[in-house]
Amino acid sequence: MILLAFGGNLPSPVGPPVATFAAVCGRFEGYRITLRRLSALYISTPQPTSDQPDFVNAVALVETALPPLDLLATLQRIEGEFGRLRGERWAARPLDLDLLAYDERIYVPAAPGELALPHPRLHLRRFVLRPLADVAPGWRHPVSGLPVERLLAALGEAQPLRPYRGMGAD
Repeated sequence: MILLAFGGNLPSPVGPPVATFAAVCGRFEGYRITLRRLSALYISTPQPTSDQPDFVNAVALVETALPPLDLLATLQRIEGEFGRLRGERWAARPLDLDLLAYDERIYVPAAPGELALPHPRLHLRRFVLRPLADVAPGWRHPVSGLPVERLLAALGEAQPLRPYRGMGAD
């Protein structure tokens, strides 16, 4: 099971984050990525807290023959095509694509900036876990073995999150 997180809080060349997500999903096949399921969309406040616009978030279940490092490079290329400029960490952006999990693989990075699997902070982010539970309710964290619903429950109501209703942040 390959899981990707989508996030964005600025317009891209194709429009607001919702339009960006739709365009990205439409281009996946050209990158040898098959979209199997996309979660509902959610609105979250920036983490850490800032004066940035709210984020739109989603999680996708995909299939690909690309190995993890090639998939990560492809995701970064797609981000660039939609206006993502890498620079300041946690800055506002039109598109953020994170590789959350690649089957049961566990990669421990040897140096900062290297790929880590599963994503090292996914269990701390309600804006990732809620949509992940939508697309993969039986998923278990490969390191802790905990199911997604338990990870989500452990966060409680911290990190405000609301369903996208077609207004604001779109």
